[in-house]
Amino acid sequence: MATAMSVSAVSPPAAAVTRPRTMVCVPATARAPREMAAELAAAAALGADVAELRLDCLAGFAPRRDLPVILAKPRPLPALVTYRPKWEGGEYEGDDESRFEALLLAMELGAEYVDVELKVADKFMKLISGRKPDNCKLIVSSHNYETTPSSEELANLVAQIQATGADIVKIATTATEIVDVAKMFQILVHCQEKQVPIIGLVMNDRGFISRVLCPKYGGFLTFGSLKKGKESAPAQPTAADLINLYNIRQIGPDTKVFGIIGKPVGHSKSPILHNEAFRSVGFNAVYVPFLVDDLAKFLDTYSSPDFAGFRPFFFFPSNKLAHSCTIPHKEAAVRCCDEVDPVARDIGAVNTIVRRPDGKLVGYNTDYVGAISAIEDGIKASESEPTDPDKSPLAGRLFVVIGAGGAGKALAYGAKEKGARVVIANRTFARAQELANLIGGPALTLADLENYHPEEGMILANTTAIGMHPNVNETPLSKQALRSYAVVFDAVYTPKETRLLREAAECGATVVSGLEMFIRQAMGQFEHFTGMPVDDYKFRAIASSLDNPNTMKPRL
Repeated sequence: MATAMSVSAVSPPAAAVTRPRTMVCVPATARAPREMAAELAAAAALGADVAELRLDCLAGFAPRRDLPVILAKPRPLPALVTYRPKWEGGEYEGDDESRFEALLLAMELGAEYVDVELKVADKFMKLISGRKPDNCKLIVSSHNYETTPSSEELANLVAQIQATGADIVKIATTATEIVDVAKMFQILVHCQEKQVPIIGLVMNDRGFISRVLCPKYGGFLTFGSLKKGKESAPAQPTAADLINLYNIRQIGPDTKVFGIIGKPVGHSKSPILHNEAFRSVGFNAVYVPFLVDDLAKFLDTYSSPDFAGFRPFFFFPSNKLAHSCTIPHKEAAVRCCDEVDPVARDIGAVNTIVRRPDGKLVGYNTDYVGAISAIEDGIKASESEPTDPDKSPLAGRLFVVIGAGGAGKALAYGAKEKGARVVIANRTFARAQELANLIGGPALTLADLENYHPEEGMILANTTAIGMHPNVNETPLSKQALRSYAVVFDAVYTPKETRLLREAAECGATVVSGLEMFIRQAMGQFEHFTGMPVDDYKFRAIASSLDNPNTMKPRL
């Protein structure tokens, strides 16, 4: 179901080998002082390294009354005190003088870090001249809520912040496309080489990878919320996800980075599955979601030798690159690859991309094997009589595919190879007809499919996103129409039991979940990523956790 991906290490300067690890900072955004102190304790329990105390979130904040409560010692974590004004994205609407006095008091009460905005940093530095405790580090920050400037502009911004006398530079920008993050990674590398402590993050969904991968490039810290709904910035992951899902403590310069390229990608369980699989075999890698609008631009940006100091950005053992591809990029991936496996070319869709040592991108498709084998095994398991091991249970059966995209092409190709008589149904008839002509079968609209029942015992395979979370009440076909099908497969695996599968089961059909297809194609991708054979039992044991509603999900 996905096209998979990987990111290489930046070549670090020799001094970077022993650099401090990137810290996980949890923002405390409670409205009352004692609640904020409790959030600091909760952050420590999660395993955070530091807590950001957002004073601007406090209702009726009185510095001399409330700061001693919030900063009371012993504290479970170091404190980063921020009093963000509305003009920089915070909630404080008063004058700077009162705000500065509160920050100075926080320093005197032992706050380990204080954040002040670049726009007023010189003014603040004059106020605290000779009064800043030695154990308190000053973070001077700049937030851009619209764009990510060029690398040159970001470098100039770093210099401006350094000129204020900041101990730590903080720059937060906004991604309009995922390639913007590359500019921030360049700045992190530049600061690493100059031994300048920097917090460099890119906000919103397209900048998500900056929050997970910053340890690879030497970021001073990254932010993770206390829980979902407590984010202090757009697309901020939870601290639990950073620590447990993405294993951020183990990410370093040599960590290989893989990921799923798609739009959307927030529903995908691939990061959960692959990160746990990597961890189980001791493979130094992380798997992240890449929200991509333009696949060709993405591949060019993150594979280009134009990045000074970067080794090939997405790579694999022997400098290979590997990606997982999902909706809507599987067909575009065929055009972006230098070479395409013959099966993937026949299908017209790629779900795995590998960069060879010679730099060429090679595309493969593992969807068709994963899906067809899952349907075959589902049929065999439902039959009371032993079947001919040399004959596919799909042979001679009428096999209806809903959808004419990448997954639809894979299922249609695989079913035809097994001897099935394939029918293509799609909302847009022209798309259905195009695929049907390639596969040598009839085409229908979804409206036509409602009344299509030429025979009993048909097989139905939904390859569209209809019924996928959050639209769980949608279904591509009515329950009445499902009565003509003996087997129903749904490529959607979030939720595991879709409305389509539930209603098909109620009609007496054998149902096959898309989760089984997902697991099988992921096994093939794991072998591509690691060069290691898959332990089927161990991989399925990991995958079984995906059925648990409490299993963590990537925040996107």
